Amino acid sequence: MSLDDHAEELASDLGVDKAEVKEDLQNLVEYSVPVEEAKQSLRRKHGGGSSGGSGGPTSASIGDIDTDTGNVTVTVTVLTAGKRSIRYQGDDHVIFEGELADETGKISYTAWEDFSLNPGDTVTIGNASVREWEGHPELNFGESSTVEAAAEPLDVSEEVGGDRSLSELAPGDRGRNVEVQVTEVETRTIDGRDGETEILSGVLGDDSARLPFTDWDPHAELEAGASVRLEDVHVREFRGVPSVNVSEFTTVRPLDRDVEVGGPTRLTVREAVGRGGAYDVELLGNVIEVRDGSGLIQRCPECGRVVQKGQCRQHGDVEAEDDLRVKAILDDGTDTVTAVLDRELTEMVYGGDIEDARQQARDAMDQEVVADTIAENLEGREYRVRGHLSVDEYGANLETIEFDAVDDDPAERAQAFLQEVDA
Repeated sequence: MSLDDHAEELASDLGVDKAEVKEDLQNLVEYSVPVEEAKQSLRRKHGGGSSGGSGGPTSASIGDIDTDTGNVTVTVTVLTAGKRSIRYQGDDHVIFEGELADETGKISYTAWEDFSLNPGDTVTIGNASVREWEGHPELNFGESSTVEAAAEPLDVSEEVGGDRSLSELAPGDRGRNVEVQVTEVETRTIDGRDGETEILSGVLGDDSARLPFTDWDPHAELEAGASVRLEDVHVREFRGVPSVNVSEFTTVRPLDRDVEVGGPTRLTVREAVGRGGAYDVELLGNVIEVRDGSGLIQRCPECGRVVQKGQCRQHGDVEAEDDLRVKAILDDGTDTVTAVLDRELTEMVYGGDIEDARQQARDAMDQEVVADTIAENLEGREYRVRGHLSVDEYGANLETIEFDAVDDDPAERAQAFLQEVDA
């Protein structure tokens, strides 16, 4: 049955204007509310009760809710409360979001109306719908729902409030607060939803980690070297790692102290890959192979992709530009990762610049000799590698920013490690 048919049937049952019902029904469906739940919601809105023998929303514990659960009534403690603007059907809408918990678990939520929720509040939410969001259930509630203060507080095990360190942030987090130093920042112009828009992007750091950030409503306080408290940020995934998003609703307060920024996070390759991506990590391992696609390569001048025989996959026949790159497989005994070195780092490990590489290739009449030279320099040696790790269907790749040979004695390092274990 089409949406138009559902709207006609519902309007006939309720005795109201079809156009109004269709608009409301379409709004709910496009917010991922199942059609039957949306119809029940509109019946309640227009005083028509429920249909098809379905009962009203049932009381539920958070731990019992899954993506197939219908409308529910829950008594919960508000863990976090954030605010964000979204674009829907050409108009801006403000939504309220965060996490809720009871004694059995926690769940994310989106409120389409302002119910003045604050962390620590214990409330009973009536007629909340459940939708699937990134594979997990999420509570949605709005004008057809009720939110009332609960008579008694709940004893929840989850942390109340949004304060977190950068290392504790994960994609999907909302209403988080962080105290950080702005280590890098730049102004960029993008083609946004309202045309060309200026944003800020860069890197934030604390003593636990560094993460990229984007400020969609540029705050003057976010300048290089500034230590600030950011209240109400949300976290997205960018190239496999968490990215802090600052919005018009984020409060930015300068701190009267300097936030100490730690160095890269030292991980084993297995730990880093297991996280599904990591920003500013340090790995220690041996280069066991220099992969194909290393050495002197050609890139498309339009998109920067590597081209083969002058052909770009996107732009076809192009006048390719020379570049240098290394794709080195790093093995630390726990797993492997491909460390990708840019031109500057490649020149360092090659021992020459791009003109030297061109000359070597011309002399040998073989472009591959450049990669062979790099392999002779790297393979079998141990390196300390710093960069940003992404993990996708193509494997684990480290965008390398530092690449240093390890000169200390492995036997001495192992002995020092054993002494630490014994202690």
